[in-house]
Amino acid sequence: MTALIIFAILTVLLATGMPVSIALGLTVFSFLFAFTNIPMDSIALKLFTGIEKFEIMAIPFFILAGNFLTHGGVARRMIAFATSMVGHWHGGMGLAAVVACALFAAISGSSPATVMAVGSIMIPAMVRMGYPPQFAVGPVAAAGGLGILIPPSIVMVMYAVATSGMLATGPDGETIFSPSIGQIFIAGVVPGLILATMYAVTTVWRAWKNGYPRLPRAAWGERFTAFRKSVWGLLLIVIIMGGIYGGIFTPTEAAAVSAVYAFVIAVFVYKDIRIRDVPRVLLTSAAMSAMLLYIITNAVMFAFILTSEQIPQQMSDWIVSLGFGKIGFLLMVNVMLLVIGMVMEPSAIILIMAPILYPIAVKLGVDPIHFGIILIVNMEIGLATPPVGLNLYVGSAISKLGLTEVSKAVMPWLLTALLFLMIITYVPEITLILPRMMGMM
Repeated sequence: MTALIIFAILTVLLATGMPVSIALGLTVFSFLFAFTNIPMDSIALKLFTGIEKFEIMAIPFFILAGNFLTHGGVARRMIAFATSMVGHWHGGMGLAAVVACALFAAISGSSPATVMAVGSIMIPAMVRMGYPPQFAVGPVAAAGGLGILIPPSIVMVMYAVATSGMLATGPDGETIFSPSIGQIFIAGVVPGLILATMYAVTTVWRAWKNGYPRLPRAAWGERFTAFRKSVWGLLLIVIIMGGIYGGIFTPTEAAAVSAVYAFVIAVFVYKDIRIRDVPRVLLTSAAMSAMLLYIITNAVMFAFILTSEQIPQQMSDWIVSLGFGKIGFLLMVNVMLLVIGMVMEPSAIILIMAPILYPIAVKLGVDPIHFGIILIVNMEIGLATPPVGLNLYVGSAISKLGLTEVSKAVMPWLLTALLFLMIITYVPEITLILPRMMGMM
């Protein structure tokens, strides 16, 4: 009954069109005043201590790095490199867009930023070359979702923060600790590469089927030149991942290093951003960070209420008593998240749903790292699903197509992502092979 009351209040507030962060906060305070005796000073304390986590500092730094890279011409050079390597294949420009999205995802951490950086260059170029606008926008809007699956990823940080400190009970009564940012990052590498490959195959197949144009094969000299120009951006992948897993710095410190590195190459190496433009980039990053941190603050309070009322534990016991196994539970989670992903933003979904679903998944024997990747793949699909898919809106703005047209255009790649979701859900070794090889489990 308590769970029904809380979620009824939240649903009513969201149905009014209220921002998610405010709806979460009002749900907490409404429930506190009407249904509990929890002192308000404990909520005030939780409000500050909830975001007093070192891991959260990674979010503004990754956002800042992504903004420097988006405005600093790094994407343009990565696109040139990708085009020189695969442009001569069927649908070469579309394939190059997928490869460029995968490369940019490995340094930006944001899906909409990836779509904007790659799409603003590739979509107009593909249309000029003779590709239909619907084909041009499809692979970019879909593959831009790799920004949250290929590390570093802001949504991965959100999952680690949302489950941080939770001690869930496994199927045999053992205590399972929540995964770290580093574990989630490394677990996303293989799934991200596999999904990028599946998007590439879909792109080549559709281009071959419809006879879309190809570029001439680039000479090795051209490829080397394109690589040399893009190498400063590509090095950031090595710095972040190598630094974290080489034990040089933590993921949060890696975020700070990436922000400084992105500033240096954008302003002093590539010189695409002038010194006087830096304050504008800083202000944009600060606004985005403040929005996310405000959502996190309210989500922390929401999770505190759920935990204090023992709602996740009760739901876990209830689902187990119904005889749900791993297969049935994960299918239910996928359907539920796909529906929610149509109307809510990924960060908010992760912060609301992860504390609820995480103890249930662990109770049923689902590995917490694997479960995190399942959630993130669902969020990626939600970004390309109407009516609130952010990638669709960005693609629509760039291509000048309506939202309905963009939604239809992305459908083949969306079906590919759904197939991948089923594979990644029921073949956990795809996610866990790299963490196991690196001794992180």
